[in-house]
Amino acid sequence: MQFFVIQRILGILLMVFSFTMVPPMIVSIIYLDGAFEPFFNAFAVTLITGIVAWLPVKNHKNELRLRDGFLIVVLFWTVLASFGAIPFLLSSQIEITITDAFFESLSGLTTTGATVIEGLDKLPKSILYYRQQLQWLGGMGIIVLAVAIMPLLGIGGMQLYKAETPGPMKDTKLTPRITETAKALWYIYLGLTITCAIAYYFAGMNAFDAIGHSFSTIAIGGFSTHDASMGFFNETPMVELVAIIFMLLAGVNFSLHFLSWRSRSLKAYLFDSEFKTYITLLFIVSLISAFYLYYTDFFIAPERALLHGMFQAVSIGTTTGFTTYEYHNWPGFLPVLLLFTSFIGACAGSTGGGMKMIRFLLLIKQGIREIKRLIHPNAVFVIKIGGKPLSDRIIQAVWGFFSAYVAAFSIILLALMLTGLDQISAFSATAAAMNNLGPGLNEVGSNYANINDSAKWILSFAMLLGRLEIFTLLVLLTPAFWQR
Repeated sequence: MQFFVIQRILGILLMVFSFTMVPPMIVSIIYLDGAFEPFFNAFAVTLITGIVAWLPVKNHKNELRLRDGFLIVVLFWTVLASFGAIPFLLSSQIEITITDAFFESLSGLTTTGATVIEGLDKLPKSILYYRQQLQWLGGMGIIVLAVAIMPLLGIGGMQLYKAETPGPMKDTKLTPRITETAKALWYIYLGLTITCAIAYYFAGMNAFDAIGHSFSTIAIGGFSTHDASMGFFNETPMVELVAIIFMLLAGVNFSLHFLSWRSRSLKAYLFDSEFKTYITLLFIVSLISAFYLYYTDFFIAPERALLHGMFQAVSIGTTTGFTTYEYHNWPGFLPVLLLFTSFIGACAGSTGGGMKMIRFLLLIKQGIREIKRLIHPNAVFVIKIGGKPLSDRIIQAVWGFFSAYVAAFSIILLALMLTGLDQISAFSATAAAMNNLGPGLNEVGSNYANINDSAKWILSFAMLLGRLEIFTLLVLLTPAFWQR
């Protein structure tokens, strides 16, 4: 393990991250909200810490090894969340503990969207903006951004890219060079964010809300500048339609966006098995939700039942976590159906959470293959995606991920119940954290302010576990990782 190299990279990344405190300072000056000082102090502390960490080891420029990449990714997310919590702690407008500040910061960076802060409508604009910005930075992974500039710093980035990017097939690159891949991803990400902000503005949001919600929409984060989330805009249905469109786009594998843009064609989407499964599943859940809301007279007007059923199905299914109504209070089986949809989540290579649509598709295909084998024991059946056969190595990796997911879920669920949460709250909180969803059921339906500190630390671990797709974090807990 090259600890000096790791220290050097963390120092550089902290220095880079310190400058993300500048936009909230500018917002504070514009709105004169009195919250300039916490962000300035956080900027100074983060920058100085980064310099102090970097200076003694600035000449250690060895190439990263894969295990170094795993450690840097995990350390960076935890360290970044710790420094990201500083503005919350220093702000006089929020009464917040260290636990709550770290939880809020990590929830933002992992794009989970679970909040412990109440009274959002009364908070300073700079703090509201900062929460949204945390999600935007975490959406594609600030590590990927660092990969794009690392060659300028004399640091190789392929190891970080493999450790950070979500999805079961991480060796696929959009361009021959990893730097160009990272840049391509961010250009698409930035383009979608700008387009989404403009669409929100013309749909009826003011400029501040449009920018803030575009950040959390494209990041599939779910933080809002209002306590009522998207329900604040219930009188303007166009806002919800814009949100549905961009949540769907953000939940798609960004490789498809890149290929479609480069070829000026939609064929990349039309021939992708994961995309077709993704759209089909969300369409079915949307119809079920809309029909049941109308059938139970929760919404009298069919168009409102359709709009809100579709919005909530897409929001929970992509693990965004926006709400127009408190979906945990919806009738019958709907809250559980929507929560179960979040387990599948968005597509691999997107900003979404969950187990990912491609894994769900492969698990179904594997189940069908096992049924066929029972009928025809001597036959050979090959699993294909997009007409191409997959190796058993990938199928085994998917099964390995699924088993690790179930085991981790069960342990976290029991741990939360041990802290005093009831079964439904504990189950939904575990799902919402590991799937990077945000809103749960019962005690955690609206926010996480009233659960105990022990549960918040457990859920913080679960959020990180879900954001790094389990193995990246669990590999650090194995003795083999630390052996020479």
